[in-house]
Amino acid sequence: MNVYDNLKNLGIELPAVSTPAAAYVPFVQTGNLIFVSGNIARKDGAAWEGQLGKNISTDEGKLAARSCAIQLIAALHAATGDLNKIQRIVKVMSLVNSTADFTEQHLVTNGCSELLGQVFGPQVGAHARSAFGVAQIPMGACVEIELIAQVA
Repeated sequence: MNVYDNLKNLGIELPAVSTPAAAYVPFVQTGNLIFVSGNIARKDGAAWEGQLGKNISTDEGKLAARSCAIQLIAALHAATGDLNKIQRIVKVMSLVNSTADFTEQHLVTNGCSELLGQVFGPQVGAHARSAFGVAQIPMGACVEIELIAQVA
């Protein structure tokens, strides 16, 4: 299985890695682990603004989480030079900008998790995960996701 073939079959072209908006770097590798900084959802090149349970549906949130996954994959490509070196997506942490009564953060985060499985396959893409509802995310984004990956 070639990760780049999977991306092509899914019609995904990886974007350039986003320039950090504050005092951090896009990723850090220590040993065989790569920690990718949180990436906010983007739509049409800008922050995908909104709040789940208020003005964004769960299905839209799932698409927003998918957009985060594409950016996370781009960061992994920048970190490794070859996505086929990724041995495992270890952990995903998702922050969902949501109202106090919204309880479908886990379903929103599936947008990221499902794409990682499609791109890397079930053995490499299956991961541990946390999904949290938060009161706000930088730039008013609806979703922010970070991940940890194991590299060869």
